[in-house]
Amino acid sequence: MKLKELESILQDCEVFDTPKIQYEQYPTTPHLASRMLYTADTVYDDIENKAVGDFGSGCGVLTIAAGILGAGYCVGFDIDPDAIDIAQQNSESFEIEIDFINTDLTHPSSLGGFNNKLDTIIMNPPFGTKNNKGIDMVLLKKAIDTAKTAVYSLHKSSTRDHIMKKAKEWNVTFEVVAEMKFDVPMMYKFHKKKNVEIAVDFLRFEKQAS
Repeated sequence: MKLKELESILQDCEVFDTPKIQYEQYPTTPHLASRMLYTADTVYDDIENKAVGDFGSGCGVLTIAAGILGAGYCVGFDIDPDAIDIAQQNSESFEIEIDFINTDLTHPSSLGGFNNKLDTIIMNPPFGTKNNKGIDMVLLKKAIDTAKTAVYSLHKSSTRDHIMKKAKEWNVTFEVVAEMKFDVPMMYKFHKKKNVEIAVDFLRFEKQAS
C-alpha cells in the first residue's frame, strides 16, 4: 500500500464531537498518522504481523492504520469511555478487528496481562500541558517498560533534550525519525486562534539487548 492511499483511507475516521480538555484530546490527523505508521512498517518492519498497542488510543486512528498495514494483533488503551466508543465504531466501519480497553494507564495494574506481550507500541500522548504536567513521560516510560521491541511516540520538539537524557537512563536507543508539525485547531474555549502549528518530533525507542 502507498502512503497517499493510507492517508486517504484514514480520512474516514470519525473524531471527537466534544473533546475533553482534562485529557488533552487533540485528534491525530490522517496526515500524521499515515506517516507514523507507514514509516514504522516500511523502514523498521515494526507493524506487519506484529502485536501492536496504542497508548491513549483516542478515536483509534493509529490503531486502525496499524490494522490496515497488516498488524497481527491490535489493541488500544484509553482512559475515556466515550473515546473507546468512537474507536470501536471506527474499527467496525473499517472491518478491522481491534481490542479497545478502557483503563487508566497511569495506574500500576492498568495493563493486566499485556506486559511483554506487545512487540510495538505507538502513541500520541498528551503533551503534558494544562493540568497534566509530566503525563507524556509517565506514558512513555510505561510504553518502554511494556513493549518487547520498539516504541513510537510524538513529543514537542522543545522537550527533545530532556527525552534524550531519559532514554539513556532507561537504557533504550533514541532516534528522531522525523520532525513534524502538529496542527491544533480551535477546539476549546481558551483557544484564541483558528489553529496553531506545534513543532513535534516523531521518535523511535528500541530496547537494548540485555
